Amino acid sequence: MANFFPRWTNWIPIKVIVCVIVIACALTGATWYYATPKYTKVGYQPIQPVPFPHDIHVTQLGMDCRYCHSFVEVAAQSNVPNTATCMNCHTQVAKDNPKLQPVQESWKSGQPVEWVWLYRTVDYVYYNHSAHVNRGISCFSCHGAVNHMSVVHIAQPHSMAWCLDCHRHPENYLRPDDQVFNLDWKPEDVKPAEFVAKYGQPTGEDFSKKKQLTQSEIGQTLKERWKVTPPTNCQGCHR
Repeated sequence: MANFFPRWTNWIPIKVIVCVIVIACALTGATWYYATPKYTKVGYQPIQPVPFPHDIHVTQLGMDCRYCHSFVEVAAQSNVPNTATCMNCHTQVAKDNPKLQPVQESWKSGQPVEWVWLYRTVDYVYYNHSAHVNRGISCFSCHGAVNHMSVVHIAQPHSMAWCLDCHRHPENYLRPDDQVFNLDWKPEDVKPAEFVAKYGQPTGEDFSKKKQLTQSEIGQTLKERWKVTPPTNCQGCHR
């Protein structure tokens, strides 16, 4: 009896299986690469009830981050400013600006302004703000150049891989403790002789004769000086 189907049809099941495997691998790879905070979170810029321009308040007026975010040095969780903090200035400054109406209504009613939070750590992750800023990790490292943002957006992915990169190599991010809240700081700003006098230098090195220090040199010095040993195991953040 003659074959009902042509001989080439014998290859159809194999071709289908191969196509399914290729498509599954492509979808897995695309999901692995793109469905991450680096692509789903970075750039997120919600509309706030009050269009607060950080660039004006910080860069132009010279306000310190800690005036509004007053818990960062002393508490595990940072805070957004309460209405009283805003009204310390805005009872006199731009008090008739219609953009400040939600703040004025909050001041009268006693109800807080409903800010949209950008950075909120999930419940299964332990993060302590004070532990980081008191050991040379700047706001800039996690939040970007907020002092130049007219509207704040998420600048870093805050993913597990991103956190581990810093925990494994803190010397790439540490800076002098008096520059933590200076978001425009650069390693080139450091004067080697003054830095060595205050923080010392690694054994076998002589930074005082250098004209300029690199981030790695600064960070390694501070890492040894402060004995910075961030955890890289699961228990460090998932307690």
